Amino acid sequence: MPETRNFTQGKIFSPLIRFALPVLLALFLQAMYGAVDLLVVGQFGTAAGVSAVSTGSQIMQTLTIVIVGLSMGITILVGQRIGEKRFRDAGRAIGSGIALFAAIAAGLTVVMILAADSLAVLMRAPSEAAQGTVSYVQICSAGSIFIVAFNVIGSIFRGIGDSKMPLITVAIACVVNIGGDLLLVGALRMDVTGAAIATVAAQAVSVLLSLLIIRKRALPFSFSKKDIRFDRRLIGKIVKLGSPIALQDLLVSISFLVILAIVNALGLTASAGIGVAEKLCAFIMLVPSAYMQSMSAFVAQNIGANEPGRARKALLYGILSSLAAGVLIAYVSFFHGSALAAVFARDAAVISAAADYLRAYAIDCLLTSFLFCFMGYFNGCGKTFFVMVQGIAGAFAVRIPISYFVSRIPGVSLFMIGLATPASSVVQIILCAGYFFWLAKRAGRPGPSVQRGAVPK
Repeated sequence: MPETRNFTQGKIFSPLIRFALPVLLALFLQAMYGAVDLLVVGQFGTAAGVSAVSTGSQIMQTLTIVIVGLSMGITILVGQRIGEKRFRDAGRAIGSGIALFAAIAAGLTVVMILAADSLAVLMRAPSEAAQGTVSYVQICSAGSIFIVAFNVIGSIFRGIGDSKMPLITVAIACVVNIGGDLLLVGALRMDVTGAAIATVAAQAVSVLLSLLIIRKRALPFSFSKKDIRFDRRLIGKIVKLGSPIALQDLLVSISFLVILAIVNALGLTASAGIGVAEKLCAFIMLVPSAYMQSMSAFVAQNIGANEPGRARKALLYGILSSLAAGVLIAYVSFFHGSALAAVFARDAAVISAAADYLRAYAIDCLLTSFLFCFMGYFNGCGKTFFVMVQGIAGAFAVRIPISYFVSRIPGVSLFMIGLATPASSVVQIILCAGYFFWLAKRAGRPGPSVQRGAVPK
C-alpha cells in the first residue's frame, strides 16, 4: 500500500499534522491561484476590472465549493473503506464517483454559460463591471470539466490518505495561471477576458499533467476503466454523504454572495473593497480549512476501523493547534489589513474599505479554529446532515439578516457589515458543541461513535 497512510494506529498528533501540512500548502496555492487574477487585473487594469473579476470569481467559487462539498462523499466513503481494509470496494467507489462527476460537469457547462447574464444581474454587479462579469463567468464555465476533474482528483487522494497528490495538482495550476495572467493581462492587456482564459488553461494543464503522473503511481487497490461506471448503490452512498455538505456549502456561499450584493449596492469602491478583502480571506482561513479537510479523512479512517477514541483525540489536537495559528493570523488581519489589501489594489479608497472589512474577519479567525475542526470531525463520522443544518442556520438565521439590517444604517462601515460573519460562527460553535455532547450522552461515553462498516445517517 505505498500511496495510502494508515491513521488507525500509532500516534495521532504528528500524523495529523504531517497530513494537514500538504493540505495547507495545497489550499495556499489554490488561494494564490484564485487571487492571481485579481492581483494582476488590480495592477494593470481598472476598478471596474477588479469589481468584475471579484464578482465573477465569487460566482465561480460558489460552483467550485459545491463540487468540493459533493466530492467529500468520495473522500469519506473511500476513507471508511480503507479503514475497514475493504480496498476493492474503495476502488469501485472511486470509479462510480468519476462517472457521477463527469455527468455533473457536462450539465454545469451548459447551465452556467446560459445563466451568466442572469447571475451578473442577480449579483447586482455595478454597471461599469457588468459585461466583464458576464465574460468572466462564461469563459470559466466553458472549462467546467476541468474545474470538476481538478477537485475530484484531490478528494480521491485525500480519501486514501495521500495529501501530496492534491498539492501537486494545485501547484501545477498555480504556476500556469500566474504565467497566463502575466502574459494575457499584463503584456497583452486583455483585462478580465485574459484572466478568465488563464484560469481555464491552468486547470486544463493541471488535470492533464496530473493524470499522467497518476498513471505511473501505485495505488492501494486495483482500479481499471471497468470500475468507471454508474453503480447506483455506490453513487447513492456518495450522494448521501456528499450532498448535505454540498448543499450546506452552496447555501453558505450564497449567503456571502448576498452580502456581496448588499455591498455592491453601496457603490464601486465598496464593491472593489470587499472583493479584495474576500480574496485575502481565502488566505486568512487557510489553516482552519486545512484542518477541516484533514480531520474528515483522519476521522473517516478511524470510524471505519471502529476507533472513535482516536477520532475524538484528533478533534482536540486539531482545535488547539489551529487556534495557536489563528491568534497570529487574527493579529495581522486586524492591525495590518491595509498592508495586506495594498497587495491587490492601488486605489487608496479601495484599500481602506478592504482593511475595514478584514478587521471583522480577524475575529472570525479565532472562532473558525473551533468551528471548522468540529465540521471536519462530524463529516468524517458521516454526520453530514447535521453539518448542513448548522451551516444553513448560521448563514440564513444570523449572517444574512445581520448584514442586511446593518447595511441599512446610514454611513455604515464594512467592518460593521463584516461582524455578521463572526456572529454566525458563535451560533454554529454552540450548535456543534451541543450536538457533540448530545451524541456522547446518547452513546454513554465521552464522544460519539458508529459501528464498524456502517455509514451513519
